[in-house]
Amino acid sequence: MSKIFTDIEWIEEVINAAPICRLGMVDGDEPYVIPVNFGYERGSLYFHSSLRGRKIKILKKNNKVCFEIETDIKIVNAENPCESVVQGKSVIGLGVANFLEDDKDKIHALNVIMKHYTDRCDYEFSESALASVLVIRIDITSVSGKQIE
Repeated sequence: MSKIFTDIEWIEEVINAAPICRLGMVDGDEPYVIPVNFGYERGSLYFHSSLRGRKIKILKKNNKVCFEIETDIKIVNAENPCESVVQGKSVIGLGVANFLEDDKDKIHALNVIMKHYTDRCDYEFSESALASVLVIRIDITSVSGKQIE
């Protein structure tokens, strides 16, 4: 049985518990999906990247993205394979990617990411560290959640 959720508290609970976000983009006429480490702050996802690479080229051409996050995944096998299910919680959304240029914005975003993994958000970053990384904010335009039991 599956349930659909639009309640932001439920959605944020799933986002905050998940270790990875899958980011979907469109490269010309090809889909492209990658896993990213991320941070979340109401209405926005943050991730960091090297200065170059396929995802950066794609996002500079087309900044519209889809994202997927899941947690509590469990495969429940049945004797009849058609009755097997994957239980868990997931969140899927759409958004617009923005490259952060201002060092204060980058520091804030990097600390949001670090807080997601360490519960700490007071890291300091050198000028050289900030210059060697791209930081991207996804402004979420729509989001919903699903739970399969």
